[in-house]
Amino acid sequence: MKIAVVTRYFPSSAEPWQGRSAYQTLRVLARKADVRVFSPHAAYPSLLKPRSSGKETIDTRYSPPDVKASYYSFPSLPLISRPVNGWMVSRVLLPHVRAFAPDLIFSFILYPDAYAGLLIGKALRVPVAAMSIGSDINRIEDRITELHTRRVLRETDLLLTVSEDLRAKAVAMGAAAEKAHAVVNGCDLSVFRVRDRQQARKALGIDAAVEAVVYIGRMDARKGLRELVEAAAAIHERHPNLQVYMIGEGPDRSMVEAEIAARNAAGYVHALPSCGFDDVAVWMAAANVVTLPSYMEGCPNVVLEALACGRPVVATKVGGIPEIMPSGEGESCGQLVAPRDAAGLAEALDSVLASEWDAEAISARRGRSWENVADDLLELFKRLPGCATSR
Repeated sequence: MKIAVVTRYFPSSAEPWQGRSAYQTLRVLARKADVRVFSPHAAYPSLLKPRSSGKETIDTRYSPPDVKASYYSFPSLPLISRPVNGWMVSRVLLPHVRAFAPDLIFSFILYPDAYAGLLIGKALRVPVAAMSIGSDINRIEDRITELHTRRVLRETDLLLTVSEDLRAKAVAMGAAAEKAHAVVNGCDLSVFRVRDRQQARKALGIDAAVEAVVYIGRMDARKGLRELVEAAAAIHERHPNLQVYMIGEGPDRSMVEAEIAARNAAGYVHALPSCGFDDVAVWMAAANVVTLPSYMEGCPNVVLEALACGRPVVATKVGGIPEIMPSGEGESCGQLVAPRDAAGLAEALDSVLASEWDAEAISARRGRSWENVADDLLELFKRLPGCATSR
């Protein structure tokens, strides 16, 4: 089967950490099918280039290991061109995708990526599959984007979501229930596994006596980072060895640093730069608890990875998180709290830090791999007319 993947949610030379879940899925899928990634990137006029777009120019020669990828620029204006970005991407990519002669168009992110994929699929008369990762449904920013998103939900041949919660939202927005399927993310179980905590701490320079709370992700207020700093300040007196490590980059780093300073918490709350992929598992191994106090999520990889590492998690009851952190008898792997509730977050962190946890038991119950994800996707793809075998 020849699969053309149309998405910007994928590593690039400028953002090698971008789209990690898509990359991990596709590198396994590429062993089972002929996969080619066509990744569009906005080209802004130099004077109008938004700060959030990064400073580096995309290197079109770049391609991460194990996946064939090509990068293309399309003309764009900040905010102004958003309504036509999907159409513009389709026009730029269509001749390249046509030359590949795919059996299937597959996209991550509903707009503009899957919208462009839908237009390309219609032009080439091949089926289209689209995957929602969460933010593309949970944070639609304008009416035109919503209209385009709803069109993708209605007209795509196969809709995939990373959680049942997201699938229900997609169906409520117009997706046909029989075409919508939840495919929960996985993780690399060769990397995210139970490791010795003290060895990990030695590698990171963390004292053995520290009670370590670790957050890994974007420096974004919507990740609940202000509440995390407030919660840390609230429990520090009861946990004098507490150290909170907030690891990542993002638009709200200055806000996080200001919140730390305002609460005089610089001695035990640290806003650190992002780390390499291989170091994520080391930080998780070093942690007493991993936390993700987001306001909204799809199926966050950081939770899956932390559980695979055998570490308890304190997270919010949003999106697909309750699906991967069941709380039934014998299944507890941390605690869930309401979003935007610093007091509730503090209470949960206090409780989890005070409890004993069986790392092997947590890890054994959370063993979904990217191989499982790729197999699930391929099985669904094969059900689409014309996709059983490569032309």
